[in-house]
Amino acid sequence: MKNDLIELMVDMKEKEALPLAREMLDAGVDPVTILEDVRSAMEIVGERFETGKYFIPNLMMAGEIVRGVSEIVKPSLRKVNGSKNQGKVLIGTVAGDIHDIGKDIVTFMLDVSGFDVLDIGIDVPIEVFVEKAKEFEPQVVGLSGCLTLAFDSMKKTVEALEHAGLRDKLKIMIGGGQIDEKVRKYVRADAYGKDAIAAVTLCKQWIRG
Repeated sequence: MKNDLIELMVDMKEKEALPLAREMLDAGVDPVTILEDVRSAMEIVGERFETGKYFIPNLMMAGEIVRGVSEIVKPSLRKVNGSKNQGKVLIGTVAGDIHDIGKDIVTFMLDVSGFDVLDIGIDVPIEVFVEKAKEFEPQVVGLSGCLTLAFDSMKKTVEALEHAGLRDKLKIMIGGGQIDEKVRKYVRADAYGKDAIAAVTLCKQWIRG
């Protein structure tokens, strides 16, 4: 059943993928497992996009399927995680990058895990991150990016938060397809999350102390 969902998502078969996700949930499959399938499918979609097999319309369709599956599993995840406010997280895709599937999954997982999340979208200018950090007063800022050009945007965003006197008040995590420890050091973020589950774990560790 698991591989079937991944295959249907990769092949953009929304009308078959969504009922299967609901069927899996009704059969007692852990909702987190279903979201792991979503992540696996999106990795394949991302690889096909990078190699020229898929294009922007394919990414948009994949994003719609992700949102559909997310809405199906959200009630079950809320029952497991409860509705207690865990803290505030500001998240966005940095300037120069328009990828949002990974960011949307992280936003969703943080939301159902009890965090107050402000998603400020894609291709977000540095000054907007600073402005929203001042207004929203998050404990964590998440910078997302899948392109290598995003690394410099991440670094400049971190520097801008420092210059604004906000850096010591919050933790910064980064994420995206090509992010690793080397990139984290270059950007000078506190940590990087390899997936949505890791991002939630980081936020819980930081905010709970």
